[in-house]
Amino acid sequence: VQLQASGGGLVQAGGSLRLSCAASGSTRNINVMAWYRQAPGKQRELVAAITNSGNTNYADSVKGRFTISRDNGKNTVYLQMNSLKPEDTAVYYCNALTTLWGRTSDYWGQGTQVTVSS
Repeated sequence: VQLQASGGGLVQAGGSLRLSCAASGSTRNINVMAWYRQAPGKQRELVAAITNSGNTNYADSVKGRFTISRDNGKNTVYLQMNSLKPEDTAVYYCNALTTLWGRTSDYWGQGTQVTVSS
């Protein structure tokens, strides 16, 4: 599975951005797609995840502001980020979990920088 992320950039506090992540390769085995982020000097953290059936999970810090969605036909996951705060500044990474023959693997896209200015 290959993941190609896009959509990062510089935005003022209170603004919005939408990240996209397109998957290619053995996409039929993907069960969960997610966005993680890593700020300078901090550990990578889960931002949001979505299953094949559309169940979602969000970090408490982004609930009510971020929305993850998935277009299974296009093998693409989106992260709509509204009401952005300076503390959302980080490199955002797309992730995909696959399960095949009982074995789970995860794949990472290249990061995309999101910078929120105050």
